[in-house]
Order: sequence, then structure tokens, then C-alpha cells
Amino acid sequence: MMRRTKKDDPSARERILAAAEELFAASGFDATPTSKIAVLARVPKGLVHYYFQKKQDLLTALVARLPDQHIEPGVVVVPGDVAASLRRLVAELDARNRASTLLSHLLWREADTHPSVKEALQERFSTVVEQVRAVIQAASAGPLPATQVETASSLLALAVSYRHSVARHDDPSDKNTIDREVDFIASALTTPPPH
Repeated sequence: MMRRTKKDDPSARERILAAAEELFAASGFDATPTSKIAVLARVPKGLVHYYFQKKQDLLTALVARLPDQHIEPGVVVVPGDVAASLRRLVAELDARNRASTLLSHLLWREADTHPSVKEALQERFSTVVEQVRAVIQAASAGPLPATQVETASSLLALAVSYRHSVARHDDPSDKNTIDREVDFIASALTTPPPH
């Protein structure tokens, strides 16, 4: 039987990541020394470096902890109702983001100075654009102009991304903001142009 050493304690790694997330969100990545992370995580400083050789490795591990944003269109699509389908998609994305509002806030802030974080957030944005596009196409009663679908997908993805970047500071009583945006986008897509 192999004995676990203190260095191999999975809870220590999780405590380090939780402490890093909290301290980076409060003070920023650059202003947070690993010694403070060790104190908050209740581990020796050397253990922080055992799990994460460089401080940047902590940030990379935190990016990996963001919840998956891939949602199958079939889960949210209401056939023939673009607005209802988009509302369901946004609700699902919001629910996943609520599990990590502190982490999301931290990563949006650090994206300006850490290219790997910026790339990860850009990739997540592209995923949301693709999902919005897929939901619009699956929910629409007929074919829609590709340029309108592309514009609508980008606009809604921007609105969702913005909401997630400031979710830590959101007013929980204002749940209707995104509904107005979804209704506007769905109306623009499904209302025939005047002749």
C-alpha cells in the first residue's frame, strides 16, 4: 500500500486554487504574492510551487476551472420561436456562469495583461457566437439571411459576455435586461422587412 504524502494531498491543491482565485480577484494577479496564497490556503509556500511551478501556472489552472459553455441546441430550442430559444440558451449560460462569478470577474480583468487568459476568453466568446447561431438556425421557421444571423449571433454573444464579465457586481433584481435584448434580436430576425 502506497502512503500519501502531504505534497500529494488533493485538498491542498484545491485550497491553493481557491485562495489564488479569491486573492487575485481582490488584489489582482500581479499584486498577489504566492506567500499570501499559501497563508490563505493553510499550506507551506513550497507546496504552492510544488503544484504550480510558476505563478502563471495558477492563472492557467484557474482558466481551466471555468465551466463548460457548450450547450447542445436541442436542449434549448423551441421550434419556431427564436426569442424563447435564445432566452433558454442565455438562461443556461447564465446558470453555468453563476457557479464561477468571482473567477469570471478575475479572468476578464486579467485578460488585458495575460495573453493566455485573453485567448481563452476569446475562444469562449467564439463558442457562444457559434451556439447562438446554431440556436437561431434551429429555432427559425424558415431560412434567414446569413449576414443577419451572423450579426445577431455576435451581438447576443457580446451582451452575454458583458453580463458575465460584470456578473459579480450585477443587481440580482434586474433579470429583464437580457430579455429585452433577446426580444429585439429575435424581432429583427423574424419580422419581415417593409416593402
